[in-house]
Amino acid sequence: MTGKAKPKKHTAKEIAAKVDAATTNRGGGKAGQMDRTGKDKGGHSKFECPHCKSTAPDLKSMQIHHDARHPKIPFEEDKLINLHADNVAESSKPRPGVRGSFKK
Repeated sequence: MTGKAKPKKHTAKEIAAKVDAATTNRGGGKAGQMDRTGKDKGGHSKFECPHCKSTAPDLKSMQIHHDARHPKIPFEEDKLINLHADNVAESSKPRPGVRGSFKK
């Protein structure tokens, strides 16, 4: 006898979710480090906060960060550090990406 409403076998939805979790790059760990820091051009972190060195992918996100973390300091766009302008991308290196599948 089984317990209340407990399925005896795994469902197709549960198995598909486990396969997706195992084979999809979520951008964490060492694999996504270059993408998060924006060191290579093409990474998602484009702007760096001059006060706390936190990174953001676009100007709107950086403004939200600034309003939340540094409310007493006025927001000035010209003081932001553009990480993509400083670094030149190599054409031989693959561009960093998130949510790519390991299985093809």
